[in-house]
Amino acid sequence: MVFSSITFLFLFLPSVILIYLIVPQKFKNFFLMKVSLLFYFWGENYLVWIILTTILINYISGLYIESALKKNNEEYNTGKNRKAMIGLILSVAANLMLLGYFKYANFFVDNLNFLLNALSSGKETGFELVKIILPLGISFYTFQAMSYTIDVYRGEVKATHNIINFACYVTLFPQLVAGPIVRYRDIDDQLCNHRMSAPYFAEGVFRFSVGLAKKVLIANTVAQVADAAFSTPLNELGTAFAWVGCLCYTLQIYFDFSGYSDMAIGLGYILGFRFLENFNFPYIADSIQDFWRRWHISLSTWFKDYLYIPLGGNKKGRIRTYFNLFIVFGLCGFWHGASWNFLVWGMYYGFFLVAERMGLSIILKRFPVILRHIYVILIVMAGWVLFRADNLAHALAYLKIMAGFTSPAADNTYQFALYCDTFLIVTIIFGVIASMPLTKWLIETCYFFKELFIFRLGGYIYIITIFFLSISVLSSGSYNPFIYFKF
Repeated sequence: MVFSSITFLFLFLPSVILIYLIVPQKFKNFFLMKVSLLFYFWGENYLVWIILTTILINYISGLYIESALKKNNEEYNTGKNRKAMIGLILSVAANLMLLGYFKYANFFVDNLNFLLNALSSGKETGFELVKIILPLGISFYTFQAMSYTIDVYRGEVKATHNIINFACYVTLFPQLVAGPIVRYRDIDDQLCNHRMSAPYFAEGVFRFSVGLAKKVLIANTVAQVADAAFSTPLNELGTAFAWVGCLCYTLQIYFDFSGYSDMAIGLGYILGFRFLENFNFPYIADSIQDFWRRWHISLSTWFKDYLYIPLGGNKKGRIRTYFNLFIVFGLCGFWHGASWNFLVWGMYYGFFLVAERMGLSIILKRFPVILRHIYVILIVMAGWVLFRADNLAHALAYLKIMAGFTSPAADNTYQFALYCDTFLIVTIIFGVIASMPLTKWLIETCYFFKELFIFRLGGYIYIITIFFLSISVLSSGSYNPFIYFKF
């Protein structure tokens, strides 16, 4: 079940809200846990056992780590506590084993078979691949659960003794399958005190409607052209259409993922939770460092806090800093999928981050802001080719076509006539405008007028309009699954 579906919008969500309103406060978390597991079971069936196992492993680990850390007067000593360290290692290992098996097992077996065949002088050898179904959201809820046990070990949060609250934290359906990655310390108090309120509900409806429009009206529209460009045989793909396809995918992945995050945050508001922001207009960044401070914030801060800083961050000299950046972004790329594309995509960003630290950022600051924005957009668009292409060879060939190094074998002008119509151009223009903080600037500029009836009426009309436009598009059955569901 996806947020941008008629079933969710007109059956699941209204039912949850109505029952949630009448459930006594002390049973609200139990109810949310139940409906969240139902939400997950709806699409994954028996694979729900994986998330239940994750809950049990991390709940027990948290209690064990806390008991090992406690000394007299309830003080903590995280420095040299071997038992607590063992508990943490076992917890992290169990989480990574689940993630590794379901997401990466066949990748490693496939590459091992390739290596064995290469060394066996042409003889067919190797291991048989097993059909493994990738559970939705396993990358997100695994990282979320690990952050809990790590924070307990660090003494940054107390282990919860209430397994219902912890299960609610892990399974909460707004952010279950595609983030944002919520840390326990950020909603610890909210789990015990969350309540629906009119201001939160109104803000949540607004945010959810904006996210739905991002997904349905922009992302799904440009997705059709992006899919067409990347599925076109390379010997028939022209430079111009390759650029259009890349531009469309650049808009698609932003509005698809930020739209989901907006919907998740909006649903959190409706239920009485406040999740942290996950996007901050990344396409207006003027450096790659700035881009990663704005894109998928919950993931980039996760890697920063739980990998980059423990590796030494930038505190152990320049060479070690560069090494740490490559490690972190290589793993960040690999987190996105079991493919060499994603690993190279992560290392690609690691290269530019290192280059900026080595002095490129100083050079960039001498240029006008607009040129720095162009620099970022070009690098990001090339990166999305690595991210979207079927394999590494496809990505490299696509980039060569974009660069004009190869030409199609036949006339391809029909591609523009077929896909690049007025509707697409208007959608791209709206997408480019919406990827900039113009609306945010307008709201802040008109702050003193926001209490005026005409101003509020305009806001209501805007939300109602984009919501019903989204529903009308969904009614036709033309929508794509969220891109990040497969991660």
